[in-house]
Amino acid sequence: MLLAMATLSAAQAAPLNIVIFGGTGNIGQRIVREALDRGAAVTVVVRDPSGAALAPNPKLTLVKGDVLNAADDARLIHGASAVVCAVSFRKPPDPAAYRKAAMVLVGALQGAGANAPHLIFVGGAGSLEVKPGVLLVDSIPAAYRGEVMGQKDALDYLRTIKGVPWTYFSPAGSIPPGARTGKFRLGADQLIVAADGKSSISMEDYAVAVLDEIQKPAHLQQRFTIGY
Repeated sequence: MLLAMATLSAAQAAPLNIVIFGGTGNIGQRIVREALDRGAAVTVVVRDPSGAALAPNPKLTLVKGDVLNAADDARLIHGASAVVCAVSFRKPPDPAAYRKAAMVLVGALQGAGANAPHLIFVGGAGSLEVKPGVLLVDSIPAAYRGEVMGQKDALDYLRTIKGVPWTYFSPAGSIPPGARTGKFRLGADQLIVAADGKSSISMEDYAVAVLDEIQKPAHLQQRFTIGY
């Protein structure tokens, strides 16, 4: 924890420099936009930069890389104040890749030593509790549990890691495109449900919370969640 706090103090003294894996996805694009709007320099890592559809911005850089490649991760996180993993492994489906991505990124953080950036891992809602001892994934049909369990495996792995600054961020039960309101609730391991019985957050407000956590870390070595 001392290493993590020292790292973050140094990072906060300098302008934000954020590396985002998966920055062309639905959630990733919102995180990129929020980061740029806050004046951060953003590097988006994609397997094929020529096919990335992101609006040009002088603070935005597209680079080629693969989050599952240890050498790429070590090279790309150098000098970053934060790293966001928002990669989806749905096409083709590869649930095991979530844990592998977490492992490879943690290896890069450990290799960076005192200069390790803060890792924000965009996770799933399935591992949240709907009541004590009962997870949301328990109500999901078995045919759709692969990705959910893969995301949970990544969280389980991260929870074994000490000494590097990581945060796992679960969304609400539903996370559609929507408005950026800046008004939401944060929690820990329990699904946040509104008075109408729904659990939801817009992608835009999720991105707000990601940048809030980067700028003022409050959930180091923890999972947290969000909802209206």
